[in-house]
Amino acid sequence: MSDDRDATRRADMARALARGGMDRVQVLSLESAEKVLTPKRRELIETLRTHDIDSVRHLARCVGRDKGQVSRDLGVLAEHGVIKYDEDGRAKRPYLVQEHITVEPI
Repeated sequence: MSDDRDATRRADMARALARGGMDRVQVLSLESAEKVLTPKRRELIETLRTHDIDSVRHLARCVGRDKGQVSRDLGVLAEHGVIKYDEDGRAKRPYLVQEHITVEPI
C-alpha cells in the first residue's frame, strides 16, 4: 500500500512541476535514484539528451564503452522507466522517456 502512495506522490510532484512550466519530468524515489543514477548511467542519459543516437552500439561508441556494459546499464534504466527503445528488426534505438529527471525530496 505504501508503494502505491509513494507512486501517487511522485506522479503528483511531476504534475505540479509541469504546471510550474517544467514539462516532461520523471520523478524517481531517493532509493531508486541512488541505485539507478550511477555516474556511468548519468553519462548515458546526458549523451541520449544531447546526441541523436541511432543504436546501442552507436551510444557505446559515443561514450567509449563496451556495448555489453552499455546494454546492461540501459536495461537498468529501462527497468526504472528512464529510457525506452524503438526497435527495428535487431536494432534497438534507446531514447529518454522524459526530458527531465528529478529525485523526490526527502
